[in-house]
Amino acid sequence: MVSEEQSPDSVYLFAYATEKNNHHNGLHFAWSDNGEQWAPVGPEHSFIRSDYGTWGGEKKMFDPFLFRDNQGLWHLIWSLNHYDDVFAHAAVDDLILWRRQSYPQGVEGRNVLLPEVTFSNKDQNYRVTWLSVAHEDSSYYASTTNDFKTFSPPQEIQAAKRQDLRRDIEISGNMERGTVHKVPHSMVIELIAEHQKTEARNKLWSETTKGDSARFAGLEPLKVSLSVEGSKSKKISEQLIGIFFEDINYAADGGLYAELIENRGFEYALSDKKGSDPDWNSFKAWAVKGDQMTHRIKTENPLHPNNPHYVELTVADKGGALVNEGFGGIPVKAGEKYDFSMFAKVMKGRKGKILVRLMHGDNEVLAETEIKRIGSGWKQYSAELTASKTIDNARLELLPQSKGTLALDMISLFPQKTFRGRTNGLRADLAQTIADINPKFVRFPGGCVAHGDGLDNIYHWKNTIGPLEARKPQRNIWNYHQSGGLGYYEYFQYCMDIGAEPIPIVAAGVPCQNSSCGGAGQQGGIPMEHMDDYVQDVLDLIEWANGSPDTYWGKKRADAGHPEPFNLKYVGVGNEDLITDVFEERFTMIYEALQEKHPEIVVIGTVGPWFEGTDYREGWDLARKLDLAMVDEHYYQPPGWFIYNQNYYDNYDRNSSKVYLGEYAAHLPGRPTNLETALAEALYLTAVERNGDVVEMTSYAPLLAKERFTQWNPDLIYFNNTEVKPTVGYYVQKMYGHNMGDRYINSRIDLNGDYEKAVENRVAVSVVKDSQGQALIIKLVNMLPVALQTGLKVEDLKISATRATRTVLTGHPGDKKLLPVEDEIVVGSDFEVELAPYSFSIIRIEN
Repeated sequence: MVSEEQSPDSVYLFAYATEKNNHHNGLHFAWSDNGEQWAPVGPEHSFIRSDYGTWGGEKKMFDPFLFRDNQGLWHLIWSLNHYDDVFAHAAVDDLILWRRQSYPQGVEGRNVLLPEVTFSNKDQNYRVTWLSVAHEDSSYYASTTNDFKTFSPPQEIQAAKRQDLRRDIEISGNMERGTVHKVPHSMVIELIAEHQKTEARNKLWSETTKGDSARFAGLEPLKVSLSVEGSKSKKISEQLIGIFFEDINYAADGGLYAELIENRGFEYALSDKKGSDPDWNSFKAWAVKGDQMTHRIKTENPLHPNNPHYVELTVADKGGALVNEGFGGIPVKAGEKYDFSMFAKVMKGRKGKILVRLMHGDNEVLAETEIKRIGSGWKQYSAELTASKTIDNARLELLPQSKGTLALDMISLFPQKTFRGRTNGLRADLAQTIADINPKFVRFPGGCVAHGDGLDNIYHWKNTIGPLEARKPQRNIWNYHQSGGLGYYEYFQYCMDIGAEPIPIVAAGVPCQNSSCGGAGQQGGIPMEHMDDYVQDVLDLIEWANGSPDTYWGKKRADAGHPEPFNLKYVGVGNEDLITDVFEERFTMIYEALQEKHPEIVVIGTVGPWFEGTDYREGWDLARKLDLAMVDEHYYQPPGWFIYNQNYYDNYDRNSSKVYLGEYAAHLPGRPTNLETALAEALYLTAVERNGDVVEMTSYAPLLAKERFTQWNPDLIYFNNTEVKPTVGYYVQKMYGHNMGDRYINSRIDLNGDYEKAVENRVAVSVVKDSQGQALIIKLVNMLPVALQTGLKVEDLKISATRATRTVLTGHPGDKKLLPVEDEIVVGSDFEVELAPYSFSIIRIEN
């Protein structure tokens, strides 16, 4: 390792981690000019955190060991926990902008504790040593490397071979253990400056409207001038607003997917919830009523290997019933028709019939029909039920009318009034509410669902096409069940129905970075010997979507009812992944295959889960290296972040990859969705629109949440079995969705006074033109507590219209239930409007 700095301005730097926040706070620094009195940089400021494993239980840092190599590059290794057989490594030039993490293997099956590094001048390599403890057995091991990527097989060593280079130092009254280094004082100044910058911006970004009365005390209504410069314009994306669908918060089964029977295939399993709910099993949502009948869940001779479970009913006499309660009740409407179906076979006894009923209360029959002459082999039986009454919590009852034993599976009930009347379709009101945004694209199936919780849980599109009984259900990463009924065919069909581009997301050969199954974290990618098959699956997806019916996969699409191609243009590879060596190797393999076989497809890469940091930098470096057409950025931030980062895309390289802002939302403490969060998003979208030559698409996330089953807040649309409840943020998306343009027109806004950034940054404008419809669209956001009397000068545009449509969303910042109000205003080359406090206004002038 290089010698420590010995210049007169050298100081001591101490690198350590604390036990606070259950070891999650990462690496800290303290410094001293004499090696005796120490001052923390922070305190508790995290310069790097561990990325290993799932949130909560993992992502911990124990016993970090910092050192410098012969080229002056800093390295950090640390122990991850007390049981896994790997340790962590990361490198950095300046102790601030850290490179990607890796997790080298120790001795298989033995933990890695107290790792440290020494350099051998003789061998010119680095020697990593560590302690391993199992029960009462304590052993030391060593491995060598010259690049921290390839390591020699670990060898057991004597304890005396360890140098034990850590020191115990008192920091702020606590004894901490770490490594000490002599460094230039300027380096400590840079570390302190980094902490201060972080503190300052976090304070700024934490501003909320609760502080506005003090922040803007004495602020009077402002007179604002807006000048539109018609001669200065640029082409921007025409598909800026879309939707991101993920099966979270019961968004699919029990939500957008119109199936009314829960656990229709008897495939729920304890593993769906990792054993946390003993009632979550193959008979979940089902019950047997009456003493005349018993049931068993069987797997012998199933309907299909992908759906191995079914129910076997032993009927001693008539009167018993198999009952399903639906997803918290079955909602039906008077006079409407429902399609019932099931697969059945008689196991013992004569051919008989089953009475099918929709029931309410103790004995109120809402609808009734019967299935006759059930045979001895698996066969699908269908019937129609017409509800006599509107009820929110009906139930389905199946009453066998003959003695004997019969097997049932895939028991289904669908409203005939699905969205666009599609068989196996979508819940009409919910699908229409989404369509009303006027989205230009739909991203699916996630999100974290796409890359799954561990390798065995990666979402495979082939499992979700074809007959329902042949689709393969699986555990949902959000700890419930995915039937696969809402699959790739249904996603693509919905996109066609609403005129939106489909954007399927496939895993990049790695599971979710927070996986807790099959290894902690994303370091366990699909084995390379299986990657060719996985890459072929991705290529097959394109053939399925776009191939002619003469192709193998195109024929499967045609057989499902869509002989015409879906005209797929985009494929997303990866979802906010950690940009590791494992990820890069697999992503590159998928990307290069797509480029070779389907250069017409736009591949969307990923740059991690944050707007900055290691994965963001490494992801962009990889995008530039591969010359990706587009990358997917994600960030969830407080409203203050959106207020003070309106210049975020201003300096992006116009000749580099385009951006899909695939997940974003404004998050307040407690995660409400209200006018404050909605206005922060509306304000930020004016800046995104200004950068519409770089940002091609955006989608708020998550989209849907079912009441009583919500795992993540905020969401755009809440719902229950009978109601759809759009949020204030939904109306911002809808206002943008119906007022997109293809040319951005420069404008200048003048507050006519000398105001601080707190005022200036809360007023935003975007002017776009819809060339096809010749509409001029002016978006204005006022996040101040005072009105803005705004004079608009648009003489450069030579508008001929004298009246315009104005849509305004306004209220108190904490309001959760607001609707936009539309009216007409008089316009001309020079006109005035008043922007209400806390408001988003759109003026649409049709020329």
